[in-house]
Amino acid sequence: MGRRPVTRNHGPKSTYPRIYGRHAVFAALDNPERVFRKLYLTPATAKVVVIPTGLNVQFGDDHDLGRLVPPDAPHQGFVLEVEPLESVWLGDVLADAKNDGDNRPIIVLDQVTDPHNVGAIMRSAAAFNARALVTQDRHAPGESGVLARSASGALELLPWCRVVNLARALDEIGEAGFWRIGLDGTAEVELESAMSKTQPCLILGAEGEGMRALTRERCDQLAKLPISAAMESLNVSNAAAIALYAAARRGL
Repeated sequence: MGRRPVTRNHGPKSTYPRIYGRHAVFAALDNPERVFRKLYLTPATAKVVVIPTGLNVQFGDDHDLGRLVPPDAPHQGFVLEVEPLESVWLGDVLADAKNDGDNRPIIVLDQVTDPHNVGAIMRSAAAFNARALVTQDRHAPGESGVLARSASGALELLPWCRVVNLARALDEIGEAGFWRIGLDGTAEVELESAMSKTQPCLILGAEGEGMRALTRERCDQLAKLPISAAMESLNVSNAAAIALYAAARRGL
């Protein structure tokens, strides 16, 4: 399995992602799959974190840490330089789905490139117990501090499959028994009816452009959210949160 692409942050150059903010850093430190490179702390924040044995730590003031992250990023006195997590193999996710027999959804993003949106979708996916997130390597952000902070710890929890060919991945998902539902505001059927008792794969496209033609062709059904006609659409992360909530509510 290949490593995820690394996104460089502002500030002094690094070949590794920098995660910042208390919640994101603590979640990373608690993840046994993480490989740490360096931890940056202020004297105050050093008093409230358990530093793993052997981890290189550098101290500075708020301004020093601010130079390591994007301008005005709320680092809260915590910056952690890490190696990117391994991409999860989609075949493992599908095998687990077959073995455990529940109908938790997979969520697929087609060309959603804003790391804030991807991170927020990860947070909702983890909150509503989704099975995995699937994105395409070339059309999705890499692991970064912005994404990690938006995910609020979910980056360390949610299986993330980064695939070379999204159309082929959707073929595999369909062959594994998932009902592939593309969210589209022009669809005639509402999402709740489309999901019914299926094992859903929820597919969302980029804002404005929507899903690509090859992605739409692989949807078993298109469905819409029941929003008011006063609004044309929702932000993709809000739409994902509502869809994931609807999937989690089935059978309750």
